[in-house]
Amino acid sequence: MVAGFRRRFWISLALSIPVVALAPMIQRWVGIQETLRFSGDAQVQFGLASVVYFYGGWPFLAGFVAELRKGRPGMMTLIALAISVAYFYSSAVVFGLRGEVFFWELATLIDIMLLGHWIEMRSVMGASAALEKLVRLMPSEAHVVEPEGGTRDVKVADLKHGDKVLVKPGEKIPTDGIILDGRSTVNEAMLTGESKPVEKSEGDEVIGGAINGEAAFTIEVRRTGGETYLSQVIEMVRRAQESKSRTQDLANRAALWLTIIAISVGAITLATWLIIGETFDFSLERAVTVMVIACPHALGLAVPLVVAVSTSIAAGNGLLIRDRSAFERAREINAIVFDKTGTLTEGRFGVTDVISLGERSEEELLKLAAGLESQSEHPIADGVVRSAKERGIEFSSPEEFKAIPGKGAEAIVDGTRLMIVSPGYLREKNLTIRDPRVQEVAEQGKTVVYLLIDDQVAGVIALADIIRPASREALGRLKEMGIQVMMLTGDAKAVAIWVSAELGLDEYFAEVLPDQKASKIKEIQSRGLTVAMTGDGVNDAPALTQADVGIAVGAGTDVAIESADIVLVRSDPRDVTAIIQLARATYRKMVQNLWWATGYNALAIPAAAGLFYPLGVLLSPAAGAVLMSLSTVIVAINARFLRLERSG
Repeated sequence: MVAGFRRRFWISLALSIPVVALAPMIQRWVGIQETLRFSGDAQVQFGLASVVYFYGGWPFLAGFVAELRKGRPGMMTLIALAISVAYFYSSAVVFGLRGEVFFWELATLIDIMLLGHWIEMRSVMGASAALEKLVRLMPSEAHVVEPEGGTRDVKVADLKHGDKVLVKPGEKIPTDGIILDGRSTVNEAMLTGESKPVEKSEGDEVIGGAINGEAAFTIEVRRTGGETYLSQVIEMVRRAQESKSRTQDLANRAALWLTIIAISVGAITLATWLIIGETFDFSLERAVTVMVIACPHALGLAVPLVVAVSTSIAAGNGLLIRDRSAFERAREINAIVFDKTGTLTEGRFGVTDVISLGERSEEELLKLAAGLESQSEHPIADGVVRSAKERGIEFSSPEEFKAIPGKGAEAIVDGTRLMIVSPGYLREKNLTIRDPRVQEVAEQGKTVVYLLIDDQVAGVIALADIIRPASREALGRLKEMGIQVMMLTGDAKAVAIWVSAELGLDEYFAEVLPDQKASKIKEIQSRGLTVAMTGDGVNDAPALTQADVGIAVGAGTDVAIESADIVLVRSDPRDVTAIIQLARATYRKMVQNLWWATGYNALAIPAAAGLFYPLGVLLSPAAGAVLMSLSTVIVAINARFLRLERSG
């Protein structure tokens, strides 16, 4: 379509030059009426204008017919009426009717309309650039590993579940899968918005379209074709761009009314000027100008362009919009309910407190504990070891490691005999710890283990589901935006109190079973609040559906979450803030464009009708076309500013 408008514009422009040069009105203005006049010049002008009308004006004539078939006259109706009235009236003048020919205005009107459409179509295509980039991410071929050890290149479309594929350094991963062998960093920036390369090793999932870093690895194909993350993202973006929003419906209704008003005012203008005593050609020119300048093209583009830009911005940052209406409602949110595990927290054990009860430092205690637990596969042991590594603490391997069933473990680390045991072991041995710090962490619902050195309690380690570092920042931003932040969890009340205090939540709901979450959302809505539910999209599905806006966080490669209106690819609560800010910015742009389009027409129609003629202001159809096209270009540019504002 872009190429078609471009071609029609240049051909019509070339033909319009002699049409304008042969126009008697233009010749009189320039003072060359005697120079370019010759026998049959009116017929030549008629022939050239006919080509411009039927060839250059064809998109508008075809659009006019399509609108009539649908029973919804709109912008194409106005353009078609304007150029048809000018063409057939001028043709009648050439073949004997008394009056002034408007071929030059017809030609320039079509040229300007074609130029405006060309620019507008390019704007739409530019707004959809993120979608095109996503499509281009997929490589065309993959290196399938043969059973005997070699590789053969096959088309990505021919890959099957279970195929083993070699991905070399610097190559794009051909499809979704799991790493079987190798370790590397993967750049997923174009897919998830995560700017830093992500480390991947055996057992980790990888996304088709991501770029491999410094080392080769082999993956097993888990998804192909339309099942892949990228394919689902592309389909989701396409649906979001095509889905109508409440604001779009408003714009369409306004466009229909503006069309009716323009046709009515055009007819009234023609009749009024004739009644006043003006010539038919002057009166007709006023009516034509009204229909041209009132064309609601800017109004029709006001919302779609913003939708296209905002959807592509969202997709490029890992914010996937499944429902446009829900996205618009996001700007009205005044309460957000977060699921705790996996959303506000990381969903894994980690050390929150190390309490020394003797002379050894907290770091030394954690070092010894990590050394002992490095041989255990228990979740608590995993949390201790990982926390030590995250803090940069190096530890030694244990000797004579022995598990104490149901109680803990013991070993020798760095020549020191250690035990890590549960509170039950202490009770069994009649060991009592009276330290307010230990009592405090226990009351917070944390898991407490004791480190014994030579059968004496040397320290206490408290573990809990680790709060995401980004959660504090995200909730702080939301509260600054005037939004209440709440938490819904199935955990014990003591745990909920601790997390709530750590994050400064406005409210929390503890010990809530999955089937009770939806009723809690309904309870909050009954207070008159517009509620968003944010969860992992699995056990939170009923609550996500009940909420005014359901937001699935940390979806990873599983983007087909039917219960959510918006899917946030990364496990980052700050993206919840980002989607609300984008929704608000998008709505502002829509309103700005709607005001510009309707306000422009409200002022332009009286001017086109000749209301300001006594003041010396008179708009020709060509001038009307210039102003109308300018309106659409401004709307398009304003929509593109959304991208600049978001990047700024």
